Amino acid sequence: MDLFSAAHITKQYAAHRALDDVSIAVPEGSIFGLLGPNGAGKTTLIRIINQIIAPDSGELMFAGKRLQPQDVEQIGYLPEERGLYKKMKVGEQALYLAQLKGLSRREAEKRLNHWFSKFGIMGWWNRKVEELSKGMQQKVQFIVTVIHQPRLLIFDEPFSGFDPINVNLLKEEILNLKATGSTIIFSTHNMASVEELCDHIALINNARKILDGNVKSIKERFSTNTFEVRFNTFDRDLHAILPETYEILQTGMDDTLRVARIRLPEESKPNDLLSLLMPHATIHSLNEIIPSMNDIFIHVVTKKEASE
Repeated sequence: MDLFSAAHITKQYAAHRALDDVSIAVPEGSIFGLLGPNGAGKTTLIRIINQIIAPDSGELMFAGKRLQPQDVEQIGYLPEERGLYKKMKVGEQALYLAQLKGLSRREAEKRLNHWFSKFGIMGWWNRKVEELSKGMQQKVQFIVTVIHQPRLLIFDEPFSGFDPINVNLLKEEILNLKATGSTIIFSTHNMASVEELCDHIALINNARKILDGNVKSIKERFSTNTFEVRFNTFDRDLHAILPETYEILQTGMDDTLRVARIRLPEESKPNDLLSLLMPHATIHSLNEIIPSMNDIFIHVVTKKEASE
């Protein structure tokens, strides 16, 4: 079941079209990656989901019904632009924001104590926001985004400004939120994070969606039938062993073993490659080279821009 979907969303600003017939579907309990270059339209779509701005056309659905103004209470939004009141004390501000989201003061204090302890910032409760580093401020904003346990969480570049240790901390918490039933839309340029976290993605470029689907299925779709083989020395040249339809992309050494990357013909299987190689050398490993999301991102965007 999809917790949220957007169908045929269009948004025009004067002479600039920010979104052009964009549709996405976010399965409940999943982490959905919203990807694209700067200016692609991701933030515009996020603002439409949060009802900060309205689309010119299209339909938004939440939990099986047309999105309503009150549904914003079930959405938590961490924008890329930070927005804490710098002169307020950290704890005072967090309590204020938690109560705005419907929590009683007592419940807000209980939940905030839990999160502040978990993030190691309890000692900053009575300090002013302006005294915190950018990373510390982001921790506070993350906490007030999730504090009311919304069904849908939207994180726009949540790792910006974090050191590697705190990035890992945040990744763990995002996965924990998913495990406890949250649905997450995750907007980022960090393709490594997409590989680690996302179940599904949509790639937006120049206001249009140009790729979407399950991450595993997409990677399989863009697979080039290329394998890396590690072996000892062959008894003859590799080109003499393999038919011309097998493309030898790269050869070299890896410690004490030889390594080759070979692209198989479309109809061939890895067992076919092994049957050709095994009479001539001892094979130590054979692994398929699966394209990374970064490779796919660059390939799809470059191809789309070239076609236009």
